Amino acid sequence: MTEQIPVPDSPSTPATPPPPPQHWFADVLASDGGVVRLRPVTPEDGDGLQEFHAALSDRTRYLRYFGPYPRISPKDLYRTTHLDYHDRVGLVVELGEQIIAVGRYELLERTGPRAAEVAFVVADGHQGRGLGSILLEHLAGAAAESKIETFVAEVLAENTVMVTVFREAGYQVERSRDGSVLHLEFAIDPTEALVTVRDSRERASEARSVGNLLAPGSVAVIGATPAAGRVGGAVLANLLSGVFQGPVYPVNPTRKSVRGVRAYATVREIPDEVDLAVVAVPAAAIDSVLDDCMAKGVKGLVVLTAGFGETGAEGLAAERDLVAAARVHGMRVVGPSALGIANTDPAVSLNATLAPVLPARGRIGFFCQSGPLGAAILGEAAARNLGLSTFVSAGNRADVSGNDLLQYWDTAPDTDVILLYLESFGNPRKFSRIARRVARTKPIVAVSSGRQAARSQPARDMDRSIVRDLFAQAGIVQVDSISELFDCAALLGYQPLPGGSRLAVVSNSTALSWLALDAARGEGLDVTDPVNLGPQATPGEYLDAVVAALRSPEIDSVIVVFAPPVPPPVAGFADAIRAAAAAVPEVDKPILTTFVAEQGIPHLLAVRGQGGMAVRGSIPSYPDPERAARALARVRRYAEWRDKPVSAVVRPDGIDAERAKGLVARWMGDSGGRWLTDLEAVELLACYGIQVVEFREVRDAEQAVAAAEELGYPVAAKATGEMWRRRPDLTGVRLDLWRPEAVRQAYTDLVEACGDPVLHIQKMATKGVGCTLRVQDDPSFGSVIEFGLSGTIIELLGDRAYRALPLTSDEAAALIDAPRAAPLLSGTPASPRVDKAALAELAQRISALFDDIPELRELSFDPVLASSTSAEILYARGRIGPEPSRFDVGPRRLA
Repeated sequence: MTEQIPVPDSPSTPATPPPPPQHWFADVLASDGGVVRLRPVTPEDGDGLQEFHAALSDRTRYLRYFGPYPRISPKDLYRTTHLDYHDRVGLVVELGEQIIAVGRYELLERTGPRAAEVAFVVADGHQGRGLGSILLEHLAGAAAESKIETFVAEVLAENTVMVTVFREAGYQVERSRDGSVLHLEFAIDPTEALVTVRDSRERASEARSVGNLLAPGSVAVIGATPAAGRVGGAVLANLLSGVFQGPVYPVNPTRKSVRGVRAYATVREIPDEVDLAVVAVPAAAIDSVLDDCMAKGVKGLVVLTAGFGETGAEGLAAERDLVAAARVHGMRVVGPSALGIANTDPAVSLNATLAPVLPARGRIGFFCQSGPLGAAILGEAAARNLGLSTFVSAGNRADVSGNDLLQYWDTAPDTDVILLYLESFGNPRKFSRIARRVARTKPIVAVSSGRQAARSQPARDMDRSIVRDLFAQAGIVQVDSISELFDCAALLGYQPLPGGSRLAVVSNSTALSWLALDAARGEGLDVTDPVNLGPQATPGEYLDAVVAALRSPEIDSVIVVFAPPVPPPVAGFADAIRAAAAAVPEVDKPILTTFVAEQGIPHLLAVRGQGGMAVRGSIPSYPDPERAARALARVRRYAEWRDKPVSAVVRPDGIDAERAKGLVARWMGDSGGRWLTDLEAVELLACYGIQVVEFREVRDAEQAVAAAEELGYPVAAKATGEMWRRRPDLTGVRLDLWRPEAVRQAYTDLVEACGDPVLHIQKMATKGVGCTLRVQDDPSFGSVIEFGLSGTIIELLGDRAYRALPLTSDEAAALIDAPRAAPLLSGTPASPRVDKAALAELAQRISALFDDIPELRELSFDPVLASSTSAEILYARGRIGPEPSRFDVGPRRLA
């Protein structure tokens, strides 16, 4: 690509450049899963850029500069390193201290939309890692901030790789040929195609990154010791006893060997490559270990060491420094304070954990944070005979998170079910986006715990409601305990999804049958009368009854209960149930069992595959029919969610986003954020087709009368103070004012009551059902929209529904139907059905507003009167503030 190089004293080349924008610094995953650091070019980069340029091959320099160009001239170097970060921008990609790629754009002097010429070059040894695509994404993001709409590039026709980068990025490229040079031009708007490509590349690179950790070719244990009771000894013993398929290198400065394996004083001394380092040294020694790993070129770290973020501010700072240093050198970090990672694939056989028991091979992936809890979880999974494919305990989750594992398991062919134990959410918007996609093909079962511990009881109640609703929105099967987690996993991992809600119960106990029926009905399942075989039922009778239930077109799933008065051996009955399932292989219905006579925790009536592992078709057994019914109901709700067609995010008509952005930019100024005035809120909302019932702000009685005459009677008079607006006794409101005298009297009364001469005179809205719509920042999930009906009792009961933004059309409709009081909107003998479509459209407009205006931090509509023909907003209140970090809506980066 060619570019015009002016002299250093050109007006567009600042002698003292401004500081580079901090949000342009980013750690990014290359296509091979390695981490690279991307940052703006600064004047201090002169020597580094010269070294980078000199190391390029003649061919690469020719393709980039259309000629030999062996050395950057002082004039060109000055211009390359002295940028305004607005019309002229340069970015470098680094690995360690070395620049491995450079990209830049420069504004073109031409009429029409703002356009810039873009160019980049990648070091020969790092070509093919997707660095050009990364630079293009981040350059486009920077250009969009400067209102640049179009990129232009001049490319040699023989440079097919560069042409492919532009085309595969998702851009609609216009091209023309001038001899041997191609002229490319494309708009850089973040279209749906561009976002799809970005997300696809992100998914592939994050999956590859986790795959590198879970399938290393070699492992070093730093802090290895022969003492099994110590961390370094336990993990080394597990690696060796697990028959890891690659070499294991103990690292211990005082020993020649550990457990019969040759040891090395430092990682640097290991003669061969090291893919994964498991760190089990005290926190104070981490820095020297990290230096050795970086010098050795280790690809990933599993830090078992505690004493970081969980200890307070100082430990958190050390943790961040650890991750930053590791990423600069291309490494991912699991931990600190992790239990470890495991991969049961026989080709890997990796057990780099502290867990004394590891489950057998299976098709369930498990992610958790807490190390001690992770060990208990693995023990219970093994006792239940639930096999795992892979396991990661991320500890403090300083780098590798549940989002990374979801990306990995999405395409992992050996994983069918995903289990999560979450104590916090790193990037909640991204979590929601990934989970929605993954759950369409692989069920996700999650326990969310711990985030409420530091809050008051009312906040905990709201948080639980938010987690419940947002998990359901993403198709996640939410459970409340580890036991319920495995109850659902056993069903999802080994039985088909139920095709409907119709359940048959086969039992030899009337009492337990009705217990199962009551539990199932309470969970929303449709249950027929139970099949009661009597206490003397034989295995053959069980076989016949289960086969009949499976063959019935009126049945979608079966719970089998066995509870004889005198417990005999259960093997014959278990065999009968397995035989019943095998007798109708054409029927795809789940079977659940309860063996009351058998003690212990739930398990599988396993159908064994190669190596003795339980396989698809194994039948889960529960300690009581209530737990079986709860697990089935949760799985049924997931199946219903998955069967629904995917809905799209639809932007309603009549939106003027540019005007709204201009208004917010002007109001923000240097204030750092504030509440909007009532009139400002009305003006902003109007840009999105959201109309507040018309009102006038008045300051004396005659203005009030004039406003009423202008608006048309009847009107309402309202005090403007916040304390008066939400009083349930309506002390600050006078309604149905039909005459000037009534308006004057209302004005006088309200001023006397509230002491503020500023009132609102508002048109009377159509009478209807009062509702509230709010959007606020949840600490874990970002912007969350809330809907409910108005009323003190409803508010005290916490009857609110929540959804993450942005909303699809189906999600907007589901939000309106979600509160327990929502049937009131569908009409009662005393009131007609309201226009729920108008409420759903209002929610969609709010969603679009928050998607476009990140500075909008909070918004409240209270009340909204929903009638049979409309949804009218009586009052709107909004707050603007600094834009939060929204890494999920821009170029790819590691949060």
